[in-house]
Amino acid sequence: MDYAPLIKEVGRGARGARDLTRAQAEELFGEMLDGRVPDMELGALLIAMRVKGESADEVAGFLAAMQARTAAMAAPTGPRTVLLPSFNGARKQANLMPLVALLLAREGVPVLIFGRHDFDSRHSPFELLDALQLPASPTLADAEVQLTARRLAVLPLQTLNPGLNTLMALRPRLGLRNSSHSLAKLLDPFPTGRGVRVVAVTHPEYLDSMGQALPGLTTGGGRALLMRASEGEAYAHLRRKAHLIGFQDGQTAPLHPADTTDLDWPLSNACEPADNAALIRAMMDGLEAVPTRITEQVAVLRDLATN
Repeated sequence: MDYAPLIKEVGRGARGARDLTRAQAEELFGEMLDGRVPDMELGALLIAMRVKGESADEVAGFLAAMQARTAAMAAPTGPRTVLLPSFNGARKQANLMPLVALLLAREGVPVLIFGRHDFDSRHSPFELLDALQLPASPTLADAEVQLTARRLAVLPLQTLNPGLNTLMALRPRLGLRNSSHSLAKLLDPFPTGRGVRVVAVTHPEYLDSMGQALPGLTTGGGRALLMRASEGEAYAHLRRKAHLIGFQDGQTAPLHPADTTDLDWPLSNACEPADNAALIRAMMDGLEAVPTRITEQVAVLRDLATN
């Protein structure tokens, strides 16, 4: 593949850049995932795409390449499996993503947590999961067993898609995120219609691009939840207005709760894995109140998984 013409198209700046076709995007991202793009050209393309932003066709092409290289998993029987990506960790407040997973699993909804962590300034979500006695499965087969037995499994991204994991690992070296960070939130290893993607975004512009991509990804029985992330993790912000957009069978589902005002909910700064885990256990045991926004998110995901 000749990369120079593609760099010329996408690297002209925010105003002069042109979008790739879906076919070009799929071929290019496939070569990135397969490790075929030389370092200099790879860096130029990733930075150029970051400046330009991905079009709907580019997201669709990138997604097709990613899914073709994602390991397939057998879905457990019963409700669809909720997919919780985790790539950030705790910075200033407790990470309640595992609380969402545990509450869903307690109700019989299977949950797969997957991701990676490379932020020196944040507490790793995988250390938190270890503190909750939810270690990452060593193999896909073990994760499938865990989903059936306890309705909750954890997998490193490396196990599901090594090429995507390698692209995401470039963040410290390049100093910026790249397209792989957005695409990773759309990863689904299950047969069509058996997963519920949870797409938690931080920046408002990604609400638009992901909102354009998700209808096409939920045709044929698919389900997805688009929401604002909390410190980049897939749990609802405890104080902000609810922002939950569901997608079912290619259509947008009205999932906003009646309460769409800001809340004065206290934020815990229990960021250390042991303290964070203790807080989540207290909430699971009824010793601490489960935040309203978390209850709303769990209810929405339960409905998407079962209906």
